[in-house]
Amino acid sequence: MSFNIAIDGPAGAGKSTIAKKVAKQLEFIYVDTGAMYRTMALYCIRQKLNLEDEKVIAEACRDISVDIRYIQGEQQMLLNGENVSSQIRTEQVGNAASTVSAYQSVRQKLTQLQKNLASSQNVVMDGRDIGTAVLPDAQIKIYLTASARTRALRRLKDLKDRGMSGELSVIEADINERDHRDMTREISPLCQAEDALLIDSSQMTAEEVTTEIIKIYEERK
Repeated sequence: MSFNIAIDGPAGAGKSTIAKKVAKQLEFIYVDTGAMYRTMALYCIRQKLNLEDEKVIAEACRDISVDIRYIQGEQQMLLNGENVSSQIRTEQVGNAASTVSAYQSVRQKLTQLQKNLASSQNVVMDGRDIGTAVLPDAQIKIYLTASARTRALRRLKDLKDRGMSGELSVIEADINERDHRDMTREISPLCQAEDALLIDSSQMTAEEVTTEIIKIYEERK
């Protein structure tokens, strides 16, 4: 039987960073579900589709092939066969992903792929609704959060590290808007699963959070 660790939380909480570290230490497969939604969003942006038109997005789903490949242990996202991993990390794509991920057609398409991976592999999976909708039976569920200002500062540093620019106030406003959108959407809203453990990383390093989750794993395996 596979062992699944679900890490949920708002944008910029450090889910991907932590999930990667935990997966590496445990030699599990890391599944970045946000990258899947970003890949769908990138297609919609390229096609200049109206992101607010659910019917248009649903029709587009039929033409989108999203696949995952692992190269030297790193998850790579393929959009209709093209590796787009380096093109899906912009603020524009992130905001678009938050919009399209609210649509049932998009979630159904990607949730099944996520479930299939977790049923046959030991995985660490992060996202917005992993513990509540995608992997409700995961052996470990973590709800990772941090203050909006802390998350904005982290996002700004990440952008600068990749040679991109940004303004703290704009990023923080975007984060608050995305939080509201993710928490109030009708389908699989962002929320803490009843049996999830809350970790606030505002005053914690990535290493400290990772150590805490590894400790939980050792207690439950």
